[in-house]
Amino acid sequence: MSDAIVTHRLTKYYDGRPVVHGLDLRVPRGSVYGLLGRNGSGKSTTIKMLLGMVHPDLGTATLLGEDVARLRPETRARIAYLAEGHPLYRWMTVGETVRFARAFSPTWNDTLVEQILDHFELSRRAKIRRLSNGQRAQVSLALAVAPEPELLILDDPTLGLDTVVRRDFLESLIQIIQRRGRTILFSSHILGDVERVADRIGILADGVLRVDCPTDHFKDSIRKLVLEFAGAPPAFPECAGLVNNHRVGRRLEVVLVGYCDAHRRMAESLQPKSLEVIELNLEDAFIEYTRGPRRALPILAGESSDDKSDAVQGAA
Repeated sequence: MSDAIVTHRLTKYYDGRPVVHGLDLRVPRGSVYGLLGRNGSGKSTTIKMLLGMVHPDLGTATLLGEDVARLRPETRARIAYLAEGHPLYRWMTVGETVRFARAFSPTWNDTLVEQILDHFELSRRAKIRRLSNGQRAQVSLALAVAPEPELLILDDPTLGLDTVVRRDFLESLIQIIQRRGRTILFSSHILGDVERVADRIGILADGVLRVDCPTDHFKDSIRKLVLEFAGAPPAFPECAGLVNNHRVGRRLEVVLVGYCDAHRRMAESLQPKSLEVIELNLEDAFIEYTRGPRRALPILAGESSDDKSDAVQGAA
């Protein structure tokens, strides 16, 4: 199966700093790919380069087999984009917005648009400016999928939506995903959303793709070890897969990628009073993987863990 999105060493500098650095990304056709990263990690810049809204300083990118710098109009018609914040002409009605967007598409599924608007109970006469954030997101979704695109790129589409509207939006999105052959690149700050929708994830950190694997594989490969000691905890030995370790009072918390029997033997060699191995959901795994070393709280910096069992110390 060919790839819907391919980048090779894609790089963008701002103020002399690489916001996206040497990105090699492959999104298989028919997959739902969750692009994750903390604020400033390069997610939105990557999406804008894929869409031709920002020009890379180095590297190349292809969508549906064509260089993004030379996409033919008929290829662009096979790609849809859902922008962060769902910008729409606020003076238009919902019906006028649909007619306006239809004029730019050589292929348009009126039946699908009507089904989505009816599902969300959106009046065609309602002014865009009078809609809630969630309702604007629903209109944007209808406009994005109406041309029956092969590739749908979503930049944080549920940002600012309340829990109920977000769940309804995602359930509708899942139904659309199930339409044969559709590929989706999905960026979000809400990890629970990505976990529900994406079958593969990539994690950007400081503009570099650090993780690229099936969603379940990432969750299954990361474990958090909690070791309890009678006194001050020792440092965990340096080893392959060690992401982070820090002391919390008499506890040593260790995060490992690719957890295995060798890691457990290392933990047991420290002779803790107790040892707990914790499985993480996608959100917790992402936080532990990307947070970096923890520092001591300034107000507790001089206190001994023997005297204050809840003092947070720096990473070993």
